[in-house]
Amino acid sequence: MNLHAKLQQRAAQGRPVRIGLIGAGKFGSMYLAQVPRTPGVHLVGIADLAPDTARANLARVGWNPATALAESIDDAIKTGATHVSEDWQALVRHPAIDLIVECTGHPIAAVDHCLEAFAHGKHVVNVTVEADAFCGPLLARKAAAAGVVYSLAFGDQPALICDLVDWARTCGFPVVAAGRGHKWLPHFCESTPETVWGNYGLTPEQALRGGLNPKMFNSFLDGSKPSIESTAVANATGLTVPSNGLLYPPASVEDIPFVTRPISEGGVLERKGMVEVISSLEANGRKIPYDIRMGVWVTVEAETDYIRNCFEEYNAHTDPSGRYFTLYKRWHLIGLEVGVSVASVALRGEPTGVATCWNADVVATAKHDLAPGEMLDGEGGYTVWGKLLPSDRSLQMGGLPLGLAHDVKVLRPVKKGQSLTWRDVAMDTSTHAYKIRKEMEAMFAPPLRKAA
Repeated sequence: MNLHAKLQQRAAQGRPVRIGLIGAGKFGSMYLAQVPRTPGVHLVGIADLAPDTARANLARVGWNPATALAESIDDAIKTGATHVSEDWQALVRHPAIDLIVECTGHPIAAVDHCLEAFAHGKHVVNVTVEADAFCGPLLARKAAAAGVVYSLAFGDQPALICDLVDWARTCGFPVVAAGRGHKWLPHFCESTPETVWGNYGLTPEQALRGGLNPKMFNSFLDGSKPSIESTAVANATGLTVPSNGLLYPPASVEDIPFVTRPISEGGVLERKGMVEVISSLEANGRKIPYDIRMGVWVTVEAETDYIRNCFEEYNAHTDPSGRYFTLYKRWHLIGLEVGVSVASVALRGEPTGVATCWNADVVATAKHDLAPGEMLDGEGGYTVWGKLLPSDRSLQMGGLPLGLAHDVKVLRPVKKGQSLTWRDVAMDTSTHAYKIRKEMEAMFAPPLRKAA
């Protein structure tokens, strides 16, 4: 509750938290908009493959590039300005940088950035949750071995869900279910960057104004991002996942405690203690009033009559039994909130969500019949979407992680709706991302199989 006071103290001491940002796209730009308004932090450098675009985004969010930019990292440290370049390695390796915000959205590159940061003693706030989804548990272990902190990014829904789960458990409540909202109909899994804006609910003009990436936003719509984020939550909290993918039950905010109960009690859950995503649309496409589309929630259980009576006395909205109560945040503000992670990691040494186990995985699944020779284009593209599965099931089938389904050639025919395996593709085995994934499988697979 005192992060702001700690930041003010660092500002008063002239000892700001020195930050390097890799990737200045939409999420990164939202964080940039808040940096000048946050005491005790200094954004020393930005590394982006398109430095001119990064500078344009600085101007877009209100910075004055003529006065705010420095010629080098050393000059930035001396003057309090910010250096922009393509050289992420120089940024990560500079001894004055305390923390890296990985914001590229490119999972294979993000693994390289994280590993290099750990090697040079830098904390990492990883916005690229796609990387966390396929190797987060091992990234967390490697960070701890290096004596640094690795964290999910506050403002993104996984960290906010982790915060709600932590609140519940700290209060003594068993967590029945936790998750986020989403605008979902089953055919959205076939959406492409060409169809995304109409389905998402934005005009092309609004998308252009906001500098929105259609492939990235399509990864939200087609179910990939909800699966990715649910995976991060499950692996960070120990919650389990549905046996055959997310169900997306439709519900208003008021109906969440009705829906997120076990099947035996009238809900949709296979068991207590699961992740799920609530749809803001009925099956017929009707918009549900007072939805949770942009928010997060946790459902908890009152285990005694006394606690149930307290729910009633304080007018807490529960299911008819009075046992299940849902706490929620109806909105999340994406990169505008990531400063909470920066402060928590740098000043407390505490992540805002980090993988502690390997419960869940996201497997690339065909959007249409795939032919040999076709190239996969990753999440949000034209070829595959991500399906949430228990990690032991993914391991058993040899599932291809969605995060590694980028620029990969298909070797065998794959039917629409079928999940891909390692055997279906020609994988580049030379990347750090591939090696980390295989190392993680070897590390975590034996106890999972034994437990099964």
